[in-house]
Amino acid sequence: MVQKNKIQVTGARLATERGCGPWGKRKTETSITTMSTEEEDDMVCLDESFFINDDYQITDFTFGPHLLHLYCLQSSSTDFDLTGQLVWPGAVLLNDYLTKNANMLQGCSCIELGSGVGLTGVLCSRFCREVVMTDHNDEVLKILKENIKLQESSDDSMCCTELKAEKLEWGNSDQLNCILQGHPEGFDLVLGADICFQQANVPLLFDTVEQLLKDRDQSKCKFILAYVSRAKVMDAMVINEAIRHGLQINEVSGTRRIIKNLEGVIFEITTNH
Repeated sequence: MVQKNKIQVTGARLATERGCGPWGKRKTETSITTMSTEEEDDMVCLDESFFINDDYQITDFTFGPHLLHLYCLQSSSTDFDLTGQLVWPGAVLLNDYLTKNANMLQGCSCIELGSGVGLTGVLCSRFCREVVMTDHNDEVLKILKENIKLQESSDDSMCCTELKAEKLEWGNSDQLNCILQGHPEGFDLVLGADICFQQANVPLLFDTVEQLLKDRDQSKCKFILAYVSRAKVMDAMVINEAIRHGLQINEVSGTRRIIKNLEGVIFEITTNH
């Protein structure tokens, strides 16, 4: 059964009871509003599809000699929790870096956090022996799985690695342990591209990264984060959370650049063991 959301229409403004504040942060407080009969007559019930843009188009992306085809949106959804439907600047930054340093991917097992439509994971499938792409949002996972099918149906001989999509909410040990049960040796590389948007999620991100890195050989296992700066408080938080989790974070020399009018950089994050 589809749960409907009440929308009160006042002129051109929509006020929603979905409980989301700015930038998709969900409010914890609950408010109760008593409406008159006239106000109730103005209420319009809309199901969840109103908030979801699924007008996906196949888009071409080129990184060095690699041409990738993926379904993605050309504009953002009305739901801030669906940022994964788009390709963000950090994904382009990370893919450019990986293309130039493809030797680090050869024969590796890789897990990507916050994969979105899967641009980075699809590129990695051309070099890695194993690629697991993850996201926490069910709607985003749908398009991620469609993009996996698109790669499987391709006659591109370079697409040889099996791609998998798994649900993973950062900080959810049960979901992560379920993934690791299918990969008892862990992963050689953890990847993340433009995934630091909400301050509340950054500690949870590094909880997950720490768990992924802790039992692996430091010389092989690393977290490569393509970070795009949008707020100074987030810049500091990413570095501080890495340190607080006992990890070593280093800026990769020569990777800082302007992309889509924003400053981006590649961080390499490892354990201190």
